[in-house]
Amino acid sequence: MRNPVHPPVPGSDAAELLQKRALVGHERLDSLLLGVPEDIVGLRRLVRESWQRSASLQANPDVAEAPLAMDRDELEEYRRQHPLATIMPVIKKLLVQPSHDSGLLVAVGDDVGRLLWVDGDPVMQRRAEGMMFVAGADWSEASVGTSAPGTALALDRSIQISGAEHFKRSVHPWSCTAVPFHDPDSGAVLGVVDITGTETAVAAHTLSLVEATVAAAQAQLRIERLTLAAAVKDKPRRRSAAAASGHVLYRNSLQLLGRDQALLSIDGRTVSLSARHSEILAILSSHPSGLSAEDLCTQLYPGDGSAVTLRAEMVRLRKVIHELSPGAVPESRPYRLPVELLPDSGQVLSCLQRGAHRIALEIYKGGLLPRSEAPGVVQLRDRVSHLLREALLSDGSVDSLLKYAELPEAKYDVDLRLAALKLLPPRSPKRAAVVADLERIETELTL
Repeated sequence: MRNPVHPPVPGSDAAELLQKRALVGHERLDSLLLGVPEDIVGLRRLVRESWQRSASLQANPDVAEAPLAMDRDELEEYRRQHPLATIMPVIKKLLVQPSHDSGLLVAVGDDVGRLLWVDGDPVMQRRAEGMMFVAGADWSEASVGTSAPGTALALDRSIQISGAEHFKRSVHPWSCTAVPFHDPDSGAVLGVVDITGTETAVAAHTLSLVEATVAAAQAQLRIERLTLAAAVKDKPRRRSAAAASGHVLYRNSLQLLGRDQALLSIDGRTVSLSARHSEILAILSSHPSGLSAEDLCTQLYPGDGSAVTLRAEMVRLRKVIHELSPGAVPESRPYRLPVELLPDSGQVLSCLQRGAHRIALEIYKGGLLPRSEAPGVVQLRDRVSHLLREALLSDGSVDSLLKYAELPEAKYDVDLRLAALKLLPPRSPKRAAVVADLERIETELTL
């Protein structure tokens, strides 16, 4: 099979040939990134495209170690608050315990590629420390280039990376298999589960094992949520007891894209907010350290904002949030959110940062609170839209460009359609529709 999705069987002639081609690719890395045809380099297509993304994100193949993203205290607090913490017993039973004497490591990372747990064979753990494959390190494509954890998140699919297919040369002795972990309710990416080690880490049965483990863990998370919901419905007081236990089963979220009124979800409960409350949370969620009353007024009101009006709005907003979770009520002096709140706009920006344009586009449902005229919202809306558009123009596929062109904000975007035409094959049936769309734009703008 030409250009296979998964690497050949470890130890086979095909596997040996793949490694030789990958090493040749590294010798010609500069020319490869300028567009040498894949049949000359001989890399798998997904690896070649990942190398190109890695270079565009300025990952350095010659830096031996991954960067440390969190110190020990930050890591402990972040892990405690992360939904994946509650399913770690499943991961440990199915993957970690069997790996202790197998020469393999098991890593669980978050949705932006930071490793939260690394466990397994003690000897391999010590070796892996040399390249900073440790809890708290950043293994996204933007930081280390092609690797199973980072590339699985960038493509939102199961990935196996073998030896010299890694972008970073210090990782060539290693192979790895990674599978994204999705929220069982929303489908959003919560993190990634990875097995790293020698050639056995990319065996076919390894991929099946990791996928089965992730499926079991996702099912367990769903069961725990249903159990908690039933307990809360039976006795509401149990909600605070569950929170006090430290079990975080949900990612608190704020849906802002393509809607005039945001949806706020905290601890599995969701409420539709008023337009003004949507603006306030959109602004506060993008300023985690908080804003003074004066700064929030400036970002919230197009003219001269009234501190009195703001205080009244905050009183009403606090009542709404208190019904969801008393611990999530916004603080004052400065105004800030006491809990982590993940806006969908933030997810888009995070995906763009790690080169996952396709996932960013899937999340992007349109402009952020499109009718809002609040200065802070307008600024955030323009930033998200601009960065997504520029990323697609620079490195987007034809399908991504055409999908973005269907959004209202791209109705008259000529450059986007010209970029799609350049990528479409001469005989593609899609060309006619793009040309017709360009003619429509010319006609409507002329009128």
